[in-house]
Formats: sequence, structure tokens, C-alpha cells
Amino acid sequence: MLRGPESAQQATYVELFFDLVMVFALNRLVAYAESALEGPGLTSSDVARRWIAIGQILLLFAPLIWTWMLTAYVTARFDPRSPNTQLVVLGTAFALLVMGTSVPYAFDAGGLSFALAFAVTHVGRVLVTGYLVRGHKLARLLVRPMIWSVPVALLWIIGALNTGSARVTWWIVAVAVAVDVAGARLGWPLPRLGRGKDTAWALAPHHLADRFQQLLLIALGETILAVGIVYASKSDRPGGYQKVGLYLAFVVAILLWRIYFHRAGQLLGVAVASARDPASLGRFIGTAHVVMIIGIMFVAAGHVLIQNHPLGRIYPTWLAVIMGGPICFLLGRAALERAVFDRVSPRRWGAVALLIVAGVPLLAAPPLAAGITAAVVLFGIALLDDLRSAGCPPETPRPANALANLSWWRRGSG
Repeated sequence: MLRGPESAQQATYVELFFDLVMVFALNRLVAYAESALEGPGLTSSDVARRWIAIGQILLLFAPLIWTWMLTAYVTARFDPRSPNTQLVVLGTAFALLVMGTSVPYAFDAGGLSFALAFAVTHVGRVLVTGYLVRGHKLARLLVRPMIWSVPVALLWIIGALNTGSARVTWWIVAVAVAVDVAGARLGWPLPRLGRGKDTAWALAPHHLADRFQQLLLIALGETILAVGIVYASKSDRPGGYQKVGLYLAFVVAILLWRIYFHRAGQLLGVAVASARDPASLGRFIGTAHVVMIIGIMFVAAGHVLIQNHPLGRIYPTWLAVIMGGPICFLLGRAALERAVFDRVSPRRWGAVALLIVAGVPLLAAPPLAAGITAAVVLFGIALLDDLRSAGCPPETPRPANALANLSWWRRGSG
């Protein structure tokens, strides 16, 4: 089952099938965002409900992305061509399907289905892989994540058995850094066993880089899918402004793709493989991708709102989603550039500042105007990137080896 040097770095068909299920789960999350953020109410309770909805979207996104990431780590350590590995991936895909169908009702009657699907696969994945490699030294390494996964799973189930704010509180604790993410980052420390030092990023940097690139493309495709479904499902023939919104969403997806893959996005695997500490750099790059994908999800939700209300009244929460999506993406992209080239281009910060400043007058403009403004800023970034690299030879990654000393304010030239 273990991945060997001869294993292909590209994703296999079973991984691509798993990604298709991830597309469905993300689509349901964007649809939930649309229903939660829309509404004509202007009372204080309606405004508060919309802001709470943004938090709920992020809360549901956490287990979805965590499920995808852990599955990617499994196929980085275990050969995805092995039938046993494929069963693990397919079982996780089924759990992801259940989670996706439960997203619209996760804070109501569907909360238990969502939590159980995540809990079972979160613990079961480690138990199954540990059983399959029993007798191998890797089985001992899997003891740490198995023990850490149990309390996280229980917290999700306990939260699902509660309602209202109690459910949200339990679920926030479940995804807190000290319980889950910090456990992975610190090597799942346990008494006597210490911390695990052998990570999937160090074993298969090119494969994981390829998988995260594909995940970002999946998220971009979800933007087109979400807006296209809304456009095509209208009972009346879409008007001219709806067409503009559809084309705008397509252009923005292309711009995000171009900005991502410009230099840094193409060199992930090489950068991690050549780093002094591949594990730390890989985790940092993974976090940067999560931030970018959150931004893309908000871009998708924002363009769905634009599609439904191109010239309508814009609410602060809508503006936060429409403008905040590109801001979040650019912040994650800046972190990626910092990791690969040990620098951050000043134009990233300039674009973020411009989007924030532009949000003030856009409070008096329709949603379509906000979407066009964000697209113009992204176009400017893509154009400056191309002009900057025109005629220059391909760059060699210079990964940041001391991630503890990463300075986000260090200015670079590329």
C-alpha cells in the first residue's frame, strides 16, 4: 500500500473522482450562503442574521476542507493505485457526499448527519489505514492522529446533539487550533510518544503540490458552476444585466486562475522539495491555499448575489462577500509567494488596500458595480504580473526556510 519512488506524482482517477464529490460539497455550501445571505429584511435581527451566516459558512467549510486535506495526505503516503487505498478514498467520498447533502440543514435537523459523517470518516480513516499496515512501523506513527481524532469527532457529535448557540459553540471548539489544527502542526504530541516528525509533505511534496493546485481549480470551477446554475434556472429569460453578471463571473475566475499560477503557483512542488524543512513549508503552503479557497468561495457566493440582484440594494454583508472574496484570495496568494520566493510583491498589498478603500463608496452602489470594481482590480494585478515578468527568464524557487521568521511586510520586486 505504501507509496514508492516509482509512484506517479499526478492524481489518479480515484482521486479525481473524490474531487468531483468535493465539487458537489462546495456547491452546496455556496447555495447555503446564497439562501442565508439573501432576504429583503432591514431590521437589526435580519442584519445580524446575515453576519452570523458568514460565520456559519466558515464553520461548515472547516470540516469539508479538513476532510479533503486528510485524504490528500493519505494518498501522499499510501499508493492510490492500491485497492485498499482506493476503498479508503471511496469511503471518504461517500462521507463527503453525506456532508454535502446535509450542509443546508446543518444548523437544523441535518446537523447530526453532517457531524456523524465527518466523525466516522475522521476516526475511521486512521483506524482502517492503521489496520492495513499493522506490523509495519507506520502503524505506530498512526497512533498519534488516531488518538487526536477521537476528541474532535466527539465534539462534533456532542454539538450536533445540541441546538442553537450551544451547537455552534461545540463545533467552534472542535475546529479550534488547540484541538485539531495545532495537533497536526505540532505532530500530534502525546505523552511518552512525543511528536511525529515524519510528514506526508516531506515524503511526496510534488504529489501534494499537484493536489492542492487541483483543489484550487476545483474551487474556481465551482464559481462558474454556481453562477451558471442560477443563470440557467431562472424561470424568465435572463436580462442583459444577468448576462453581464455571468460573463463577469467567468472573467473573474480566469483572472484568479492567472494570478495564482503566475510563477509561484507553478513551482510549489519544487519549492517544497528544495526547502530545508519541507514539512513546515508544506503546511504553510497548505494554509495559504485554504485562505485562497475561502476567498474563491466568497467570490462564488458574491457573484450569485450579483446574478440575482444586479441593480438591487447592496447590504454591508453582501459587499463584504463580494469584495472580501478577492481580498482573502490575494492575502493567501501573498502568503504563497512568500513561501516560494521569500518575498511579497508590493502590488498585492496595494490591491488589497484599494479593494478595502473602494468598499466605502460602493455601499451606495448596486452589487454589479461592486463586482465590476473587484474585477478591474484583479485585472490590474494580472496585467502588472505579466508586464513585470515579460522578457525575464524563469525564476528558481527560493523557499523561506525559517518560517518562524516570515515577515509579511518585507517588500519584494516580483
